[in-house]
Amino acid sequence: MLKINNLVVSYGLEPVIKNVDIHVPEGKIIALLGANGAGKSTILKAISGLVKPVSGEILFHDEDISKRSPDKIIRLGISQVPEGREVFPGLTVEENLKMGLYTNFKKGVYEERVEQIYSFFPRLAERKTQLSGTMSGGEQQMLVIGRGLMSNPKLLMLDEPSLGLAPIIVDDIFDKIQEINESGTTVLLIEQNATLALSISDYAYVLNIGSVVLHGLSEDIQSDQSLMSSYLGGAGGAD
Repeated sequence: MLKINNLVVSYGLEPVIKNVDIHVPEGKIIALLGANGAGKSTILKAISGLVKPVSGEILFHDEDISKRSPDKIIRLGISQVPEGREVFPGLTVEENLKMGLYTNFKKGVYEERVEQIYSFFPRLAERKTQLSGTMSGGEQQMLVIGRGLMSNPKLLMLDEPSLGLAPIIVDDIFDKIQEINESGTTVLLIEQNATLALSISDYAYVLNIGSVVLHGLSEDIQSDQSLMSSYLGGAGGAD
């Protein structure tokens, strides 16, 4: 579905992503792991069109999208949920979800999509008229994932969905990510908790200072404690 070949991204003169290759097959959950500053979020921004590569290819269904604008990339079927639960605090849950369809808002489409979101996250249906800024962190995370799903993406990219959440809420969010994947949406996941990410993903890439230093089946990486310790700071992993 998505193939990144020899990707180079720079901020100024110094490259922050260095000849990275990543393959995201259709129907899978792929984890992108590594410490702070490794370049994980920059890769998602390059896929979304928010930063432009210096060189390399980003192929989505064999079409190079590296020079396309973000709105056109969304229309192709790629949606990014950014780090930090960026809700529109002065808007209700329902209004936030409508913002997820801003590129193609049609009444019938909205009603169909919002019902599916409520099936994934029943709590959002209970709070649809509530201002999103008054919701808990876990509820806001559900909302931003739901907003990302409103465009019915083929590929959903999640940046640190567990950040700042209580463990019991994190478990619920990750159950929902698996449910979303099982419904037919491919997932590219950045996650600070390496053990948790590896437990739900099919394949993983580990970045260090802008380069892929390790990749393989998630179960193989998780079972090798020396790899976990060397690259991911032990069982808990790194942000």
